[in-house]
Amino acid sequence: MRCIETIHAQGHVLCHDITVIVRRVKKGVAFKKGHVVTEEDIPELLKLGKDHLYVWEKDENMLHEDEAAAILRDVCMGRNMSPSLPSEGKIELTADCDGLLVIDSARLLAVNSIPDVMIASRHGMTPVKKGDKLAGTRVIPLVIGKDVMQRVREAAGGSPLMDVLPFRPLRCGIVTTGSEVFYGRIQDTFTPVVEQKVAEYGMTVIGHEKCPDDRETIIAAIHRLRDMGAELILTTGGMSVDPDDRTPAAIRDSGARVVTYGAPVLPGAMMLIGYLPGKDGKEIPVLGLPGCVMYAKRTIFDLMLCRVAAGVKIVREDIVKLGEGGLCLNCPVCTYPNCGFGK
Repeated sequence: MRCIETIHAQGHVLCHDITVIVRRVKKGVAFKKGHVVTEEDIPELLKLGKDHLYVWEKDENMLHEDEAAAILRDVCMGRNMSPSLPSEGKIELTADCDGLLVIDSARLLAVNSIPDVMIASRHGMTPVKKGDKLAGTRVIPLVIGKDVMQRVREAAGGSPLMDVLPFRPLRCGIVTTGSEVFYGRIQDTFTPVVEQKVAEYGMTVIGHEKCPDDRETIIAAIHRLRDMGAELILTTGGMSVDPDDRTPAAIRDSGARVVTYGAPVLPGAMMLIGYLPGKDGKEIPVLGLPGCVMYAKRTIFDLMLCRVAAGVKIVREDIVKLGEGGLCLNCPVCTYPNCGFGK
C-alpha cells in the first residue's frame, strides 16, 4: 500500500475504514476498507479531513476483491440460482426454486486448493427451498493477481460447479406387501407414512397394490403399476433376509436392474434400489423400503427420495459414500436436512 493525495485517489482501493463523526448525530463507517474511490467520493473524503489516503496499488495485472468474487460467482453459479451484489468482496448464491443442490465436489476442492480464494457452500445432494442460501464466494486479500483467477477458471473447468435441480411431480405407485396386511389381520400403518413423504415433493399416488407374501403376486403388482404410468414404484414390507420375506426377490424377478440391496446407513440398512425398464424405454426407479421408514423420523428413504425427485440417477458408489455421515442420531427435535445425516 502507499499514501496518496485524496484528489488523485479515483480508482484506487482503500486499505482501511474511514469513519464519520457528527456530534450528537452519528458515528460510523463512511467508506469501508476495500472501497474503490470514485470521483464523487473525493469531495466527501475531503470534508472528513482526509487530504491523504492509504490505498492499494492496483495495476493491469491485479483485480479488486469484488471483481475476483464475480469470477468465483461465475464458476459456481449453475441452473436455478441467483447471486447477491458484491458486499465487502463477498457474493452469495441463493436458490430460485425448491430442488436438490448438486455440487461437483472434486472441482470445488480443486478451486479451494488455490491460495487466497474461497468458496463455502452447503453440502451437495441436499434438498433446498426457494430463497435458501447456497454458497458464498470471496478472495482473501483486497486485490489479487489476474493469474491466480485464471488458475481458478482452469481448475473449475468449462461448466458451473453447482446446480439446483427442481423437484419433479412424479406419478408414484405403492406396493404394500405382507400377508398380515393383505388379509386384514393388522392395519396398514406403512402406506400413510410413504404417502406423506412423497407428497413433500409434490408427487401423486396413482396406484396402490396390496399383496400377500407371494413372489409372483408382487411381480404382477409392480408390472401393473408400471403399465398405469407410474414414474416411481415403492414397495413396503418384506425387505429383511428372512426366508418368508419375498419382496427383494420379486423386485429382481420383475426385470428391475438392482443397484444395491443394503446400504451403510442407519436407519435403512435393508434398502433396495433398482430400475425397471419402462414401456417407453426409460428406467423407472423402484425402491424397496425397509420397515424403519414406518417409524423413524428420517431414514435412507429421505436421502434417496430427494435424488429421485430431482431426476438424479443413483449408482452404487453414491450409496457406498453414505457410510460416513450415514448414522442418524435420532435427535429429540429433528432438523433434517440441516444436520449431518447423509452428508
